[in-house]
Parts: sequence; C-alpha cells; structure tokens
Amino acid sequence: MTRLYLIRHGETVWNKLEKTQGCTDVDLSEVGLSQAERLAERLVSEDITVLYSSDLKRAYCTARILGEGLRVPVKTHRDLREMNFGSWEGMDFESIKREYSEVHRLWISSPKKAVIPGGEDLIQVQTRAVEAINGIVRLHRGERIALVSHGITLKCLIFGLLGIDLGYLSKIRLDNCSISVIELRKERFILDCLNDTCHVKG
Repeated sequence: MTRLYLIRHGETVWNKLEKTQGCTDVDLSEVGLSQAERLAERLVSEDITVLYSSDLKRAYCTARILGEGLRVPVKTHRDLREMNFGSWEGMDFESIKREYSEVHRLWISSPKKAVIPGGEDLIQVQTRAVEAINGIVRLHRGERIALVSHGITLKCLIFGLLGIDLGYLSKIRLDNCSISVIELRKERFILDCLNDTCHVKG
C-alpha cells in the first residue's frame, strides 16, 4: 500500500502578517524552523523512505529539516510549488479584499471562477499537482512518501485525488506544518487524516 504524507511548510513571516505568498520565495520564520523540527520528531517512526518538496525556500527548508531527522534525501519538484497569485502576491488579505473586491468575492464563493490578474487558476494548479503525484507514485509504488508543499496546492491535490469539487476549497483548512495522509488502496485514493497539527501544538 502506498501512503502519502502531505505536509504544508512551516510558518513564514508573511504567514504571520497575513500576506499572500504564492511563488514569492519567502524564508521560514523562527517559529517555522521550530515547527519543522517538531515535524521531524513526529514522523521519525513512520518508516518514510521517499521525500519530495516544492523548490520554494519555505517548503524546501521544512523538507530539509525533516529529511535530516528521517535520514532521507530531499528531491525537489517544481510542480509542487504554490499557486501563482499574480498581482496579489505580497498583499495582505484586507488590501486584496479592498482593491480586488469582485475577484476576491468570487475567490471565496466560487473559487474556480476567480481570475487573479497575472496568476494561475485552480484547475491549472490541480492539474500540475495531480500529474506530479501520479508520477511520483508510479516511481515509488508501495512506499511511504512525504511531500512538502503549500496550502492551496495541497488542497487542490487532495480534492483532485479524492474527486471533490474545487468549489469546496474554502471548506477545509491546512495549517502550517500540518500533516494530511492519503493512502492508495486497490487503485483508489482514501483520506486517512486531515490537517493533523498535534506535533506543532505540543
């Protein structure tokens, strides 16, 4: 049985400031570094043999700390990057609501219809993420695989693997350094755990 550990990166300063990061390459905060260390402690007994990460610094740094704890090398995959948020990147949530009110309204109510200037749409994000994971699973069938990525990308991936409509995107949350687990059983992806943060909260 193939078991996927889907991990959101640790906290960054922009997370704390409620700024949209997207593909902007932001470092982990001190809290984020500590979260990654706790993540490694939590997963050390899970027999993970494969570790992939987005190539953005906040994900790769989280994965590197995890990999050191697990003694597993990190492989980067560009398609695990966060959604490109175009003109929203670097803006805080309140500014986005004020300056892009109509697009923001769609993003909350009907996210598949939202077109962010200069950015990706959710279908594009989901397509690249699911294709990346299908390729990784083909290479590592039957193994325990950890993947460190980003909030929106992971939501799109989870919904894609489970066949859930992207319109429900805002109905789930994925916190920094959370673990969600999906297993491949008899050619079907099954959700085993969502947004587990017990290790972060101590």
